[in-house]
Amino acid sequence: MLGPADVRELAAALDVRPTKQRGQNFVIDANTVRRIVRTAEVRPDDVVVEVGPGLGSLTLALLEAADRVTAVEIDDVLAGALHATVAARLPERAERFSLVHSDAMLVEELPGPPPTALVANLPYNVAVPVLLHMLDRFPTIERTLVMVQAEVADRLAARPGNKVYGVPSVKANWYANVKRAGAIGRNVFWPAPNVDSGLVSLVRRAEPVDTSASKQQVFAVVDAAFAQRRKTLRAALAGWAGSPAAAEAALTAAGISPQARGESLTVEEFARIAEAKA
Repeated sequence: MLGPADVRELAAALDVRPTKQRGQNFVIDANTVRRIVRTAEVRPDDVVVEVGPGLGSLTLALLEAADRVTAVEIDDVLAGALHATVAARLPERAERFSLVHSDAMLVEELPGPPPTALVANLPYNVAVPVLLHMLDRFPTIERTLVMVQAEVADRLAARPGNKVYGVPSVKANWYANVKRAGAIGRNVFWPAPNVDSGLVSLVRRAEPVDTSASKQQVFAVVDAAFAQRRKTLRAALAGWAGSPAAAEAALTAAGISPQARGESLTVEEFARIAEAKA
């Protein structure tokens, strides 16, 4: 485990200065790291992918609990140091660690066995697109636990009718059952962020959404519905459908009131709208 002194010592040795551009806030509290691994229910047979490992605090804890860990790191300096950190701190598990030096949004394949779990302290500025990309690209990921900005955690886990329910909520639900899994204070990070953080648990759906529409077709409806979230769906979906009348026809065919708003619909209802137009 890396404590506060270890993290600062490593950062100084590497001349690393956390940047806001990449949303770098390193976890310096060993208890928080243990809590993340415990909450993620990492098992001895799991193949875990971690996005944004930073200096390796969470990586080491994951390696102790899982069969294998693959870390995806975009930062040149941090990526270059991770193997040495693992070898020095956990030599008996070093051969179980792999590194992909890349932007997570560009990752299309991972070395070794297919991942079964995703556990990550995601950079605040790219959390949602990275999460959705990983869930889409790696369907073998059954369980996910991510630490994100508290506001993002609320949005991801929101249910229809909630004022923060929106595009991230619906798209995450396309892949998984989503729930809040705890709150994280600011003092466990270096540097301390100016916002609180939250844990979000995602368990992949046992069965995909039952629809003949493609993911792209459903997501197009979702994007259109929330682009003008104060408008009724008849108005908000007019551009997507071709006209307000065409939007109303698709909504009626899907059994949804044209006067409803996007924030009241489940992912299954968005799928029915996509089907009706297709």
